[in-house]
Amino acid sequence: MKKSMSLLLVLVMMFTLLVGCTQEETTPEATTQAATTAAGATEAPTEAEVVFDNVFVNIGTGGTAGTYFPLGGAFAEIWNTNIKGINATAQSTGASVANINLLMDNKVEVVIVQNDTALYAHDGVMMFEGQEFNKLRGLATLYSEPLQIVTTDPSIKTVADLKGKKLAVGAIGSGVEANARQIIAAAGMDFEKDIDAKFLSFAEASAGLKDKQVDAAFLTAGIPTAAIQDLSAQNDVYIVAIEGDIAATLKDNYKFFTDYVIPANTYKGQTADVNTLTVKSMLCVSADMDEELAYALTKQIYENLDRVVLAHNVGKFITKETAMEAMPIELHPGAARYFNE
Repeated sequence: MKKSMSLLLVLVMMFTLLVGCTQEETTPEATTQAATTAAGATEAPTEAEVVFDNVFVNIGTGGTAGTYFPLGGAFAEIWNTNIKGINATAQSTGASVANINLLMDNKVEVVIVQNDTALYAHDGVMMFEGQEFNKLRGLATLYSEPLQIVTTDPSIKTVADLKGKKLAVGAIGSGVEANARQIIAAAGMDFEKDIDAKFLSFAEASAGLKDKQVDAAFLTAGIPTAAIQDLSAQNDVYIVAIEGDIAATLKDNYKFFTDYVIPANTYKGQTADVNTLTVKSMLCVSADMDEELAYALTKQIYENLDRVVLAHNVGKFITKETAMEAMPIELHPGAARYFNE
C-alpha cells in the first residue's frame, strides 16, 4: 500500500513539473506576441492622402498688370501639382468686387479680394447694398495692400491738390473705387463734382498716366505694383501721401485701415518714404465648399510658399503667422483645421 502511495505521489510531482516547464517555455513567446500586438495597436497610422474626383477650382484674381493675377497663377500651379484630382486655373477679372460677384454666382470657387471688400459683401453694405453674402468665408489673409495715389506731375503733392484733376479711380464697382471715394470724402471733396473720375483698371491707369490722359491714379495693391513699375521705366513717379487729418478721419470711419509706410525708392523717382494707409488682401470661398477641399487648398499654399515668392515679391509677406491678421469674416472650417494643427 505504501509503495502504491509513493508511486502515485512521484507521478503527481512529475506531472506538475512537466506542466510548469511547459508554461515557462511558452510564456516568453506569448509575451513577445502580446508586445508586438500592443506596439502595432499604439503605432500612429499615417494620414491617408485625400484624392479628389476631378474637382475644378477656378480662382478669381485681378487685372494682368496687378498683383492678384500672378499670385493666383502660383496658387493654381501649386494645387495642380500637389493635390490629386484637382484641376485649378487662375482667371483674370476686375478684382475684388467682381470676384465676390463671381463667387456669389458660383462661377469661381476661390477669390482674392481686399479685406474691406469682403466685409462689405458679407454685411451687404456699400457696393453690396441689398446683396448680403453671409456665406462668405475666409481661408487666410495674405499681405498688406497700401493705398497708392500715383502721379507723374510733381506739382501734385497732397490729396487736396487732386481737386479738379482727371483721376483714374479703378474699375467700376471695384475695391479701388470704394477706397478712392473714401479718400476724396475724407479730404472734404465731392466725388461727383470736385474731380473728373475715370473708371480704369491698373493697366489702363498706367497707360493714361503715360499719355497724360489722367493726372493721377488710385491703386490699392501690394508693393511694388507692376503697373507703377512699368510706368516708372520711362517716367519719374510720385506717390501722394495719405496722412494727417485725412488719415485720422479714414481710420475713425473704417476700422480696417491701418498705417503703412511705402519705403523710399520703391519706384523710380520716389526718393523718400511715403505715409499712407493699408488694407489686406485675402482668400475667400463659400461656406458651401467641402471642408477637405478647403483644408487641402490652404495647406498646400503655406507648405509651398517658395513658389509663391517666385510669382511676385509680395509672396515674402505671406506667412502662416500672419494668416489671421485683420480677418474680417468667419474662417472656413477647413482652413481653421489647418491653422489649428
